Amino acid sequence: MPELPEVETIKLQLSHYLPLKITSVSSTPELKQNILHTSLDLKGKTLTTIKRKGKLLDFIFDDGSHLLSHLGMTGTWLIGETIKTSKHTHLTLKGPSYTLAYDDPRRFGHMYYYTAEEAEKKLAELGMDLADPEFTLDYLTHAIKRYPERALKVTLLDQKLFAGSGNYIANEICARAHILPTRKCKAIRKEEFPRILKAIKKVIGPALASGGTTFQGGYRDSSGEKGSGVQHLVVFYQKICQMCKKTPVKKIILAQRGTYFCPKCQK
Repeated sequence: MPELPEVETIKLQLSHYLPLKITSVSSTPELKQNILHTSLDLKGKTLTTIKRKGKLLDFIFDDGSHLLSHLGMTGTWLIGETIKTSKHTHLTLKGPSYTLAYDDPRRFGHMYYYTAEEAEKKLAELGMDLADPEFTLDYLTHAIKRYPERALKVTLLDQKLFAGSGNYIANEICARAHILPTRKCKAIRKEEFPRILKAIKKVIGPALASGGTTFQGGYRDSSGEKGSGVQHLVVFYQKICQMCKKTPVKKIILAQRGTYFCPKCQK
């Protein structure tokens, strides 16, 4: 599933083409059946700005309306002078020079067309974005302490606390902080919170610089290319820990999610 680095990569790529006046709109029946949860009225409007919070893309139009887009597992937005469409291209927005299209083979994405007030309310459901400059040690500490009986990794996946996190990011944060993902939040020691904050930056930064991280059959950016962030992973989908370079990575299921850790490096 596209997480913060992947969604941010798409946002930055699409933003180069703005403003984009929409002259025609076409969609598949599957858009309304599976993805779009509201009405949609975009013809004649101009897309002026794209923002992101967590894993939500926020398309803002000249009349103040917003299209919020969650990419699900396989969704992406493609843009170019011409777009190679397929049966998975569920929404196509054509402009005078460029075409913007939403492609989603598994149709697990979600879209909401809102007024500014409705969009603000929806975005407010999310916690602070992991890449927000105001994401401080104090915020991190209070967020983790909020659910003392939870496992650390489970709390790191909570979008109401850590917007933009996802399974690979949460696994890698625990690894980089040298903390077992199964440790209860109440057992996190004072000196470990700065390590977690530092680990977040170590995971997010390289993934962004690599254009996101692509796993088999997964994320593509706005030109259809895969991200190369897998080169930075230390435990997720790794056979040998890439920190100590010798210990086999152990996999367990935690809260129904595949969870990876190094028994030597993480305590």
